[in-house]
Amino acid sequence: MLCPRASAKLEQYLVMLMEEEEDRGLSARMRMLIADMRAQWLDLDRRIAAFEAEFTSFAKENEDARRLTTIPGVGVMIASALIAAIGKAETFEHGRDLAAWLGLVPRQSTTGGKPRLMGISKRGNTYLRKLLIHGARAALPYVAERDTVLGRWAKALLARVHPNVAAVALANKLARICWAVLRGERHFAAKGAPLAA
Repeated sequence: MLCPRASAKLEQYLVMLMEEEEDRGLSARMRMLIADMRAQWLDLDRRIAAFEAEFTSFAKENEDARRLTTIPGVGVMIASALIAAIGKAETFEHGRDLAAWLGLVPRQSTTGGKPRLMGISKRGNTYLRKLLIHGARAALPYVAERDTVLGRWAKALLARVHPNVAAVALANKLARICWAVLRGERHFAAKGAPLAA
């Protein structure tokens, strides 16, 4: 019998297994091992919740983190990770420099004076790149249905390219917007022009 993958379904499945009679279900030794595994699992959930509360508290107290969380697709995890990694982004001259450092810009192949853009370079900070891409993927439908500069850009992009490519392009744009928010020390303006090009 296959076990479900979702954590809530797995918990229900384990409860069902534990409630079965011993002659039809699991042995006493197996029940003890599953009970021990469930205790470890609950302890991990408690520790993860404590870390999430700590990140949330940091994001509420830190002004830069509060400004970053005004950007669609940027939450508490991305804001705290960005601030921990780059501070106020003073190391980067332009937003594109930050996007390149994260590995969110396309590789270029130039032959005979003809530049070709390929996939993203995947160099740089993999953790932040992964967070920004997941944040962009989650925010893409929300952003694309809004009548803002960023929304119209996302909608036009989705009409031309695969959704995964659009998610990476939005992550690139979000990295540039994060740079502008940190350097300019102002909130993201959804209605106006984008802060970074």
